[in-house]
Order: sequence, then structure tokens, then C-alpha cells
Amino acid sequence: MNAINGRHALVTGASRGIGAETAMLLAEQGGNVTLVARGVDALEETASRIRERAPGIVHAYAADVTVESEVDSAFASAEAAIGPVDILVNNAGGVESAPFVRTDSSLFDRMITLNLNTVYLCCSRALPSMTARGFGRIVNVASTAGLDGFPFVSGYVAAKHAVVGLTRALSTEVGSEITVNAICPGYTDTEMLRNSARRVAAVSGRDMGAVLTAYSAANRSGRLITVDEVARAIVEVCLDGARTGEAIVVDGMKEGQ
Repeated sequence: MNAINGRHALVTGASRGIGAETAMLLAEQGGNVTLVARGVDALEETASRIRERAPGIVHAYAADVTVESEVDSAFASAEAAIGPVDILVNNAGGVESAPFVRTDSSLFDRMITLNLNTVYLCCSRALPSMTARGFGRIVNVASTAGLDGFPFVSGYVAAKHAVVGLTRALSTEVGSEITVNAICPGYTDTEMLRNSARRVAAVSGRDMGAVLTAYSAANRSGRLITVDEVARAIVEVCLDGARTGEAIVVDGMKEGQ
């Protein structure tokens, strides 16, 4: 059953990769979407592509969701353009690579701010309205790094573990009409992953191709995940009868394999 049709979905980090693909699928399911990201040109390009393929309202707003005032402005703009937010996809994030002994406090703080605080700020802004209306879907894009440990990305791993914990905590507070889930992709073929591979190669002295091969091998499927696979997992937990409080791994393997 489709709880998306006619609903307003706000997606952060929506100009490319997982966020752009998720916004497209939500729009194709009949949702009205607000795209939020920092890069104006990429954001407008993605919005135009969605408008060409889906009939609903597509609203784009450039904002840095690490800044509380910009989160407030993004939600205010979205509500004015479409109405209250029914579905929130917290996809904004990023990774910087360094051995722990070279991870200074500013790098660590950047990882917490970008990958955890953004989720807190957007959830804080979305939940009061969802609670008042008795409906909501919150999907936090975490990572398998939120369930396991990986080298050279300690700040990112810590932040993503916290996102999974926050997801589970919120799901116990908000009741059955508002679902809160974390999607935990394995290594996914995105621009962010390839940039990360370049940095890991630089700090480790390995060839970038070898780093990408290692990333692929770390997924149970032995390959990089596609953005479409992740987006479909996000959309699934927005449907009627969706589960809540779960950290759902997307690593290219089907359930039961």
C-alpha cells in the first residue's frame, strides 16, 4: 500500500547520489518533494530532472543543514511551498579519512556535525508537526559503518553509530503512527565513495583501484551497491505497514541469503 501518494517528502543531501535517487523514486510514487542541499546548480538540475518524470510538486531549497537557522529556513520554505512535511529523509552526510592518531578535534567535530547533528536538527524540526497530525516517516541514512568498525574513518564511524542509536531511541518515543528507521548501506558507488577512496589511497600508499576492490569485497555481495538499491530500501520503509526502530542493512544481498 502506498503511504507516499500525495505526501510531502523532504530529502536532505538531495542534489546527487542516494539523495537524488530517493527524491526521484518518492516523486514517482506520487509524493511531493522538497530537495535540500548546499549546491544550488546541482540542486536545480536534479529538481528539473524530477519534474520531467513525475507529476507532483518539486521544490528545491539551498541550505546547509549543519546550521540550525538554515534548517529552520529550509523547513519554512518547504511548508510554504507544499505544506507540512510528512516524510523526512536525513541523507546529508560526508566522510573525511585519516588515521586516528592524525584525526584532530576539528576533523572529528566536522564528522559529528555533518553526520549526526544534521539528523538531530531536522528531526527536531519535523517531529512536532508529525506528532500533531499523527503521521510521519523518518528515515536516517546511516551506514554499515554505524554497525561495524572501519579504519581511517573513526569520526564518521562514531557519528553513524550515534545515528543508529538516535533512530532506536526516537522510535521508542514517537508511537506507532510515526516510524523511525535507519538505512545502513554498504559501500555504495557514489561520488563521495570515490573521493573517500582517493583519500584512503593517499594516506595508505595504496592504489585507488585496490581500495575500491577492498570496498567491494567488504560488502557481502562482493560488489559496490548502487544508489537505486539504497533508494528503494528508503522508499520501502515509507510505505503503509512500515516497520520502525530498525537498522536495515543494504549490501546487495537479499533477505535470507
